[in-house]
Amino acid sequence: MNKFADFSSVRMDENNPKWEQAIKRENELYQRESDLRTPFERDGMRIMHSKGYRRLKHKTQVFFAPQNDHVCTRMEHVQLVASVAETISKYLNLNQELSRAIALGHDIGHAPFGHHGETVLQDIAEKYNLHEFWHENNSLRFLDDIETLTDYNGYQQNLNLTYAVRDGIVCHCGEVDERFVKPREDAVDLYTIQKGGKFGAFSYEGCVVKISDKIAYIGRDIEDAVSYGILQKEQKEELLEVVHTIYPNIKINELNTSSFTHSLVLNLCSNSSIENGLRFSDDCFEVLKLVKAFNYKNICRHPRILTFMKYATLILETIFEQLGVNISGSNVRTVIEKERLLYPKLYTTFEGWLTKYSDYDLKEKENRNCKNKLIYHLDNEQEYKNCVLDFISGMSDTFAIDTFNEIISF
Repeated sequence: MNKFADFSSVRMDENNPKWEQAIKRENELYQRESDLRTPFERDGMRIMHSKGYRRLKHKTQVFFAPQNDHVCTRMEHVQLVASVAETISKYLNLNQELSRAIALGHDIGHAPFGHHGETVLQDIAEKYNLHEFWHENNSLRFLDDIETLTDYNGYQQNLNLTYAVRDGIVCHCGEVDERFVKPREDAVDLYTIQKGGKFGAFSYEGCVVKISDKIAYIGRDIEDAVSYGILQKEQKEELLEVVHTIYPNIKINELNTSSFTHSLVLNLCSNSSIENGLRFSDDCFEVLKLVKAFNYKNICRHPRILTFMKYATLILETIFEQLGVNISGSNVRTVIEKERLLYPKLYTTFEGWLTKYSDYDLKEKENRNCKNKLIYHLDNEQEYKNCVLDFISGMSDTFAIDTFNEIISF
């Protein structure tokens, strides 16, 4: 028997007054006669089949471009978030399919090199007066405008996801600094949301993903740091002192993803209710904040990571300069024909991006069966630079490093 609060009355399903809005898509999606999947199941699979999802396996979570197969990448992170979100939704009687779809797509728009890469692209955007860059909004834009799948007729079409999934993705961020989390009531234009982490999700399932994101990474970051040996004895003792409030007998080698996840999920489910929202107990909430602060100081700001940040900055700024400063939209075709001889990987890939998403070569776009949105007009210099920024933001760590090496090599 479920000992936790029953959220079934606010579950996102046909009985919820928000349902029709939640399953809205920009365009009608084809439907097989034999398809048994719900709208949110279809969204989850559409996200998983996208190329942006596949690239997550080579994008930074905390440790940049890891060569260690057992260190967490962005791909593993979204899967961990999906697992945590489904578990919480299961025991609170919420919609597991919606929670999973949001979780799988929530970091599609992350820049290479993690949050530091995001900061570098933010600085570039500000310097050149481009669209503001923040990964939650970029995830929404990529899933709306960039990612495509092949339809029954062989055409590349945009994913066309439901409102509830798109909403949960753009609203997923923001540290859990509130005592409780509840969904908002109104359905807004998601592109009017101006800042990540400042807007509540439309569904309780979206709220679950917001919290699951933090539960999933907090223990994994520590586990990876211990495996890399970057925590000294005194730091481990400091961490143990912090967590002994809720884990009185735990040892440092037991501070891993599994132990953190189990305790935090159990605490959240035990203390949440429709009346009070999703919440941790007071002592668990305080420990969670202290451990996040510990991780930031001792892991995210570790000297080895800070050194790599300088390298990552050089990589991203160099690629943008190569494509977005040394070239204008009006002469891009001439430059590509010339520069491809020196930098074949970078310019061949970039030309493919231009063909698919801009008015660079509309006949070739048609020949490639690309029926997706045309979103950049190259005679507009701001749109061209935004096109370059988006191209870079979609790169994996490894591809960014490879193209940088191509630029600097003779």
